[in-house]
Amino acid sequence: MRVEPLSGELDVSNGTWALSERSLLQPVWDYLQQNHEGTLRSPLFPVVLSVSTYLVLVLFYTVMDLLAPTWPSIRRYQIHQDRTVTWSNIGTTLALTTYNHLLYIFPAAVAQWLWRPPVPLPREAPTVSAFLLGVVGCTVVFDFQYYLWHLLHHRVGWLYRTFHALHHQYRQPFSLVTQYLSAWELFNVGFWATADPLLLQCHCLTAWAFMIFNVWVSTEDHCGYDFPWAMHRLIPFGLWGGALRHDAHHQQPGTNFAPFFAHWDWLGGTATMPPPTKTKTKRERDEKAA
Repeated sequence: MRVEPLSGELDVSNGTWALSERSLLQPVWDYLQQNHEGTLRSPLFPVVLSVSTYLVLVLFYTVMDLLAPTWPSIRRYQIHQDRTVTWSNIGTTLALTTYNHLLYIFPAAVAQWLWRPPVPLPREAPTVSAFLLGVVGCTVVFDFQYYLWHLLHHRVGWLYRTFHALHHQYRQPFSLVTQYLSAWELFNVGFWATADPLLLQCHCLTAWAFMIFNVWVSTEDHCGYDFPWAMHRLIPFGLWGGALRHDAHHQQPGTNFAPFFAHWDWLGGTATMPPPTKTKTKRERDEKAA
């Protein structure tokens, strides 16, 4: 005779699964609170985390840019193999990024540090499911927000000329172009990245993970490389935009407005996916001619 499981047994099983989920992140969260609670509670921490992540990523990609002309193993992954990122390009983009951070980001962070009380930290870590769903949820919401903002700032001429045209000075983006932005655009991007985890009531650990993920994929979109580990290669069915699609946006500014996913551009009829430009470098052409 087949014996049906009792509801109590199901509850125990579900409780065990929930406990197992929570136990995966709880030791990490306990360690962070016990050893770095003062740092984590500071209103400056999210700013430092975001800026540090960005600097590490652009340093990596900038080194790749400087090595690419003489290292074929790197150059082969460039979307535009005839492109050379010069020290002048680096200086110009880095100067504006530094200016924006010193004039806008740093004073705003100091104001929060002076006037905002330390952030309370929950004692319990999020479950793995809540953590992952929170990061995905924030990414989806941010993607929709920026898609509308981006579309509007291309369709309305005054908005484009006043706020967004600066970002399009480079038709072949590289990593430092990520934050080659007007103060208005930088403010909007930073506001949504901060507000979306609050809107979705995410755990602060989830909010920080989303912040890192957001900076990572934004930098990857502008990096100018099509590496095998790129997000658009890891996510199937063409659901993710990635560096190739965003590079196409800089080539054809009326297309590919969504920052991360591809579905809004599909639905809006603004999607395009031209083949990557694989132009031989002058050195290769000279070698072939010889």
